[in-house]
Amino acid sequence: MDFGLPKDISDYLVELDAFVEREIKPIENRDDNIRFFDHRREWARTDFDNGGLPRKEWEALLREAKNVADKAGHLRFALPKAYGGKDGSNLAMATIREHFASQGLGLHNDLQNEHSIVGNFPVVIMLDTYGREDQKKALIPGQFTGETRICFGLTEGAHGSDATHMGTRAVPETRGGKAGWRIDGEKMWITGMHHATHCALFARTSGKDGDAKGISCFLVPVPSEGLVIEEYMWTFNMPTDHPRLSLTNVWVPEDALFGDLDHGLALAQCFVHENRIRQAASSLGAAVFCIEESIKYARERKPFGKALATNQAIQFPLVELATQAEMLRLLIRKTAWEMDRTERAGLEHKLSDKVSMCNYWANRLCGQAADRAIQVHGGIGYSRHKPFEHIYRHHRRYRITEGSEEIQMRKVAGYLFGFMGPRKKMFAEMGL
Repeated sequence: MDFGLPKDISDYLVELDAFVEREIKPIENRDDNIRFFDHRREWARTDFDNGGLPRKEWEALLREAKNVADKAGHLRFALPKAYGGKDGSNLAMATIREHFASQGLGLHNDLQNEHSIVGNFPVVIMLDTYGREDQKKALIPGQFTGETRICFGLTEGAHGSDATHMGTRAVPETRGGKAGWRIDGEKMWITGMHHATHCALFARTSGKDGDAKGISCFLVPVPSEGLVIEEYMWTFNMPTDHPRLSLTNVWVPEDALFGDLDHGLALAQCFVHENRIRQAASSLGAAVFCIEESIKYARERKPFGKALATNQAIQFPLVELATQAEMLRLLIRKTAWEMDRTERAGLEHKLSDKVSMCNYWANRLCGQAADRAIQVHGGIGYSRHKPFEHIYRHHRRYRITEGSEEIQMRKVAGYLFGFMGPRKKMFAEMGL
C-alpha cells in the first residue's frame, strides 16, 4: 500500500508555492495591502457605513489576485479542459486546499469569502451539467472574469436544511404576450447578492410541501422589479454579503428556467460532495496551522525561565489535536481518491457518508485547534494581532453551511444503520 501523494500533485504544490512568492506576495505587500491580513483586517475589509458589505478596495484586490492566477493557468485548475482548466482531481484539490490553509492568512487563499488562487467554480459545473447551450454560452465565460456572478437562492428564514418545505412559489403567467413565471416569496443568506448579476432562485412549481419533486430553479436577473434586498445580516464573521430578500410579483420569461422543470433540487446537490470534501480539507489545513503555531510558541515562550513546551498541560491537548489531524488527513485523501474513481451520479450512494464524516469532523477540529491556539498564546492569542480569532470565526460557519453538522451526522447514521446507502439491502435481508 502506498499512502504517498502522486508525484504530479507534489510537484504542483511546489509550483504553486513558487508562483505565490513570485506573483502574489508582491501584490499582498504593495502599498498598504497588508492591512487586509494583519490586526486591521476586519476593519479594512468591512464597509461599516454601507450595511457591513465588503469594501470595494478589498474585493478589487481579490479580483487582481484571481486575474494574475488565471493568466498563469492556476485559477481554473479543477475545471474541465474545455473551460481552460486542467481536469484537476478531487485528491489534488483537497491537497491544495489543505496546503494553502496550513500556511495561514494571505492573498493566495483567504476563505472568509471562499477566495483562492486555485478556484472553486460550482456554478460553472452546474451550468455545464444542467444549463442549455445558450445559458452556457452567455454565462460561463463571465464566471472567470467576475463579469457574471450567480448567487444561490435556496435557503429561507423558516426553511434552512429542509428545502422541500420552502414557501417561495412560482406560477405560470403570461405578460406582454410572452409566457413566463411569477415568483413570490422570500430568501435568506444569499451569499454574494451585493454584486450578483443573477440569482439561481429555487421555488415550488408543483406538488406539495415536503416533496422533493416540484421545485424548480430560475435564473433571475439582478436587479429585477419586485426583488428587494431587505437587509444584510451581520454575522460573527465580517464583512457580510448575506442578505434577506423578498420577492413580490417578480416575473421572468420561460427561458429563465435553469435545469428541468420540477427537478431543481438536483442542481443544489450537483456539487455538494466536491464542496464538502474541499471545505473539510481547508478546515484541516487551518487546524494544522493553529497547531504548528502553538508548538512553535510553546518552544519560544519561557515564563519563569522554563519553556511552555515542557508543561504537559500544554503538550497533551496539542498531542490530541495533532493526532486527530493526522488521522483526518488520511480519511480526507482516501475519500477524495475514491471520489475520483466514482461517477458523480454514484457518489450519493457509495461515498456520501464518508464525505460527511470528513466535513463535520474537520470543521469541528478547526474550531478546537483555534481555541487551543488562543489559550496557548494567552493574551496575544486573544488579540487580533494573531489570526486565530479570525480562523475560529470563519470556520465556525462551516459547521452550519454546506449542510449543518447535524444534517451530516444524520446522513452518516442513515448509512451506518442501513436506513439508506449500501447497508440498506443487508438489513432488509435480515428482516430489519
